[in-house]
Amino acid sequence: MQVERFLERSAERLPDKIAVVCGERRLTYRDVNAEADRVAALLRANGVARGDRVAIVLENSVEAIVSIFATLKAGAVFVMISPATKAQKLGFVLNNSRATALISDQRHVARFDSLWTTTPHLKVVVIEGTGPLPVISKTTAAFSQTVELPGSARRAVNIDVDLAALVYTSGSTGHPKGVMLTHLNMVSAATSINTYLENTERDIILSALPLSFDYGLYQTLLAFQVGATLVLERSFTYPHALLETLVKERATGFPIVPPVAAILRQLDLANYDFSTLRYITNTGAALPTAHVSELRAALPHVNLYLMYGLTECKRVSYLPPSEVDARPDSVGRGMPNEEVFIVDERGNRLESGIGELVIRGSNVMKGYWELPEETDRVLKPGTLPGERVLYSGDIFRMDADGYLYFVGRKDDIIKTGAEKVSPKEIENVLHSLDGVAQAVVVGVSDPILGEAVKAIVTLCSGTTLTAADVRRHCARHLEHFMVPKFVEFRSSLPTTSTGKIDRLSLSESAAGR
Repeated sequence: MQVERFLERSAERLPDKIAVVCGERRLTYRDVNAEADRVAALLRANGVARGDRVAIVLENSVEAIVSIFATLKAGAVFVMISPATKAQKLGFVLNNSRATALISDQRHVARFDSLWTTTPHLKVVVIEGTGPLPVISKTTAAFSQTVELPGSARRAVNIDVDLAALVYTSGSTGHPKGVMLTHLNMVSAATSINTYLENTERDIILSALPLSFDYGLYQTLLAFQVGATLVLERSFTYPHALLETLVKERATGFPIVPPVAAILRQLDLANYDFSTLRYITNTGAALPTAHVSELRAALPHVNLYLMYGLTECKRVSYLPPSEVDARPDSVGRGMPNEEVFIVDERGNRLESGIGELVIRGSNVMKGYWELPEETDRVLKPGTLPGERVLYSGDIFRMDADGYLYFVGRKDDIIKTGAEKVSPKEIENVLHSLDGVAQAVVVGVSDPILGEAVKAIVTLCSGTTLTAADVRRHCARHLEHFMVPKFVEFRSSLPTTSTGKIDRLSLSESAAGR
C-alpha cells in the first residue's frame, strides 16, 4: 500500500466525515482528497516527476496536509521542513535533496531571497496565500491554481518500496541527514501504532506538534488511515486555549512531549472537562516519573502511553497503560510487527541487562540519503541471511520480562572519575523534588574527574530552592558520584523546533558552568 491511500480510502468510505479541523476551517475527507488531487496536478504540470523531492515549508495548516498528500499523489517524495528553519539550513536541505519544487507561503518566501540563485535543481516555487505572487528568479505558481491535465498525466503511481519521505535530522557532521522512508516503512509504522492505540474512525486527535516533527506528522497519518478526525493546532504556546479546544472538540487522543507535561502539571486540570479524552501519548524523550504520577492522579480515566522512538524507524516501543503504575520509568516493549533487543559492546545479544538497543522490522528506514558510510554505521547485518537491523545508539536496560528502561544516548553518558552516569537517572530524582518544574543533567569538563555532573533546573512558579537544597535531595536518593557538583537555575530551558529540550544547546552553554 502507498501512504496516499490512507486519504483516498477514507474519502471513499467516509466522504462526508470531518477529516481535519484547523481554526475555523473544517474539511471533510472528500474536500481534502479533492484539494490534494488539484495540487498534485499543479505539481505535475510544473515538472514534478515520479521520485522527485518536494520541499514543504508551511506552518501546521490544512495547506500543509494537502501538500503532503498531493506530493505523494504526484508520485514524488515529500520533505517537511520547519518554517523556523534559517535560510542557510534550508538551502542545504534543498540542494542536498535536489528538490524540484518548494511549497511555502508568501511570508516565508520573502525570507528566502538569497536561495533562488543557489538552488539549481529547484524548478518551481508554489506559493500559498492571497494577493499577487511575489517576483522571484524562479518559476512561481499559486497554490490555489487549478490545472487541467489528461488523465494519464495526472498521477505517477509508486509501489511500497519507493520513497515516500525524506525526514532531515541532526547529523554528526554538522549538517542534517535525510532519513529515507519508503511507503512500506511509513504504512508499517502507522499500522503498528494504530493497532496498539486502538484508534478508529470515532477518534478525534488533537495535535499541536509541528508537522515537520515526525511525531506530529504521524498524527495526520494515524487519523487518516482509520478515518478519524484531526484537530490541528499551531503550537503549545497558549496551553489554556489548547485545552479549551480539546474540550470543545471532544478530543479522544492528545499527543504530548515532556516540556508540555511540565506545563500541564502547573495547571489546575480539574477546571477542564476531560471526559471524552481516551489517551495521552508521550515520546521525544522519556517522561519523568514524577510527571507520570501527577498525570495519572489528575486524569485517572485516561490511558497514558509512554513510548520511545527514532526518526530512523518512527516508533520502537510503547508501555501498555495497564503497566504504567507498576513501571512508570519504562518505555515498554517493541510494538506490533517489530522485534527489539539489546546487545553488548561486541554485538552479542543479551536476554536482559544493559546494552545498545537494536530494532528489526519493516518500519526501519531504507538508509540516510546519499550517505552510505553513515548508513552502514547504523544499519548492520542481522542474524538472518540478507537482513539489516537498526543500531539505535541508545543504551537501555532490559528486565527479565523484556521491558525497556532508557539509560541514555551513547554520547550523553557522563564519565565522571571511574564511573559512568546516566543523566536520566539523576533527572528522575530531580523531578521528584517539590518545586522543580524541569531539569536536565549534562557533563561538563573537570580537571580531576574528567567530567563533572551539572544539573540545570527551572522552578515552579512561587518556589524557592537553593543549590544546596537540590544537592541534599540528590544525596538522599543517589550514589555520591551521581550527586551534581554544579547546579544552575534558569527561568526556562531552550527547546528545539519540535518542542523537545535542546540538550546540545544546554551542554554547550553549560560548559562555562
